[in-house]
Amino acid sequence: MDAKSFNNLFEYHLTRNRELWEQCILTLTPEQFTQEVNYSIGSMRNQCVHLLNIDERWFSGLRGLDVPDFADPLAYPDFASVRSKWDAVEAGMREYLGRLEDETLQRDFMPNVKVWQILFHVLNHGTDHRAQMLAGLHTLGAPTFAQDYFFFANGMPIKLSG
Repeated sequence: MDAKSFNNLFEYHLTRNRELWEQCILTLTPEQFTQEVNYSIGSMRNQCVHLLNIDERWFSGLRGLDVPDFADPLAYPDFASVRSKWDAVEAGMREYLGRLEDETLQRDFMPNVKVWQILFHVLNHGTDHRAQMLAGLHTLGAPTFAQDYFFFANGMPIKLSG
């Protein structure tokens, strides 16, 4: 893998996160957004905060910044507070990815773990939690979509279902 490939994969990650937000999550009522879902870490709000927080934690480490604590979802009571934080996290990720070089991928992030492995982990984590969120959104009656990388890579728009 090279830096260009990781940038492409993260464009997929960030695009699908935003589509999930704009096309699915924003169809929820404020009550549904914070409603407990009997799976994983709970509400859609909790899932969003978890996903953005894990991205922020790993990318802070990659950028040489202090790694923030695990976020308390209660600190993000509504759509606006989550979106504001998510936008800031995304900007930091894009800043790092914009200067990512092939050589950086092979550097040790920690003993026995290369930078490319951390980046791959973040991508995989995002796919996992988007899938959990899509299942939760379905149970709440919200629209969902297939998040296949293939569709993104071929410029195919998402097709909402539900």
